[in-house]
Amino acid sequence: MLKKLFGLDKKEAKTVEMPEADGKDVLASPATGEVVSLSEVPDPTFAEKMMGDGLAIKPSEGVIVSPVHGEIMQLFPTKHAVGIKTVNGIEILIHIGIETVNMQGEGFKSFVKEGDKVAKGDKLIEFDMDLVNEKAESTITPVIITNGDIVSNIDKQENQQATAGETTIMTITTK
Repeated sequence: MLKKLFGLDKKEAKTVEMPEADGKDVLASPATGEVVSLSEVPDPTFAEKMMGDGLAIKPSEGVIVSPVHGEIMQLFPTKHAVGIKTVNGIEILIHIGIETVNMQGEGFKSFVKEGDKVAKGDKLIEFDMDLVNEKAESTITPVIITNGDIVSNIDKQENQQATAGETTIMTITTK
């Protein structure tokens, strides 16, 4: 009773057990929705793979989770994009929507900060889908491997419905 009253029953900050580096990362979908080719993204920076290879999700709900065990390397101040580094050194950019940077963070809420260790399925960001549909070009969410120079193979599972944190969308092997 007293512990509850004084907040002494609060759980310790969670620790994430990181798997050993094995040269292969299996990415779950960061969002629930349809997995599509990058060529379907209405922005040439992503569609023409200028940022790197990957795929995109057409989300059906406004929740983004971690696709892997890793560390948050970058959280954009506008909360529309997050960068994660896996134990194998793969750098993943999850960019929520197209032209969402112009929303200046409106409608986005983050649950992580730079340096946080995350597990596959941990909630990273929530966003207001209706607001993004109204104020940005698209809700389509590219998932990009930004350091492709260390990748020997990317096996993509496109053209499927995915559940956030569960459905495998890419298997990446490092050199």
